[in-house]
Amino acid sequence: MVPDASSPWRRPTAFGRVHAFAPGVIPVVPSSSPSDGRVQQRARRRARHRASESGESFARGFKALGFLARNGVQVSGRAIDLASGRELFSVDDYVVMPTASIGKVLLLVEVAARLRGPDMSALSLLDRDVTGAVGDSGTWQHLQVPTLPIADIAALIGSTSDNLATNVLVRTVGLDAVHARTEQLGLKKLALLDLVRDHRGPDDAPTLSVGSMKELTWLFSELARGEVVDAETSRRVVGWLSLNADLSLVASAFGLDPLAHLQSDHGLTLFNKTGSDAGVRAEAGVLRGPRAGVAYAVAASFSDTDLPTRLAVIDGMRTIGADLLEYVH
Repeated sequence: MVPDASSPWRRPTAFGRVHAFAPGVIPVVPSSSPSDGRVQQRARRRARHRASESGESFARGFKALGFLARNGVQVSGRAIDLASGRELFSVDDYVVMPTASIGKVLLLVEVAARLRGPDMSALSLLDRDVTGAVGDSGTWQHLQVPTLPIADIAALIGSTSDNLATNVLVRTVGLDAVHARTEQLGLKKLALLDLVRDHRGPDDAPTLSVGSMKELTWLFSELARGEVVDAETSRRVVGWLSLNADLSLVASAFGLDPLAHLQSDHGLTLFNKTGSDAGVRAEAGVLRGPRAGVAYAVAASFSDTDLPTRLAVIDGMRTIGADLLEYVH
């Protein structure tokens, strides 16, 4: 299905609304150009209206995202305090962005919810031959075993964003069921649009998934609280996502072992999901530390024509991660 104009698929057009809970103003990358001056003035005006009494600052992250935006990258982000729900920062968090593999979380929610009932068992075997071959991320395509239990297939998605495993589960439960579950959760701007495809034609959805950072932050915070469908469903999904080995974006600032971070490490625990595609980098997660916990979501859409641009996007997301780490630790 290709979303029409009324669907969640709308490309953001500007680095617009900026809210910061920081002591004073939001520093942005200095520039002598008039347009950059106007950006600074708008940011300062908005910051005065949304200052935080706690004095916590996400100035480095705003500086990094502001730099990316002025260089043609479309950025969106949001973070909230896990305990109070207080907004810590937001950058165009209402805009629907391409989120690549992050939409697989919606599939995991549907599978976890079904495992509560009698019609689906965690030990039920599924054959990978029910779907066509697909490459890129994942482990199953490199294994000899042709069948796996449903729970193990979901674990492959959580740990390595396994594309083959994703398609097997989508074929099993159906995209319509995933869409219905998403609507039941009250999510209007998140969607898993399609199967994973090596090549997308004119009749295919333009991307695997889309979402707003506001709704992604809400979803991950509710998973952390055990309130997505019910506590058992949330626990299963969090367990699968806690296996994620991709700590290359926001989470690269947390200092955790990508292959072993199920247990607390220096007082930190994390579950997250990333999305990477040509010109897309996105991450949503929950980070808990000794001082606080946060739910966050950040996405960038850019012209992936040269390596320096991609590296700048990754570095900007890591800078957001450093601010989050400082808040919780």
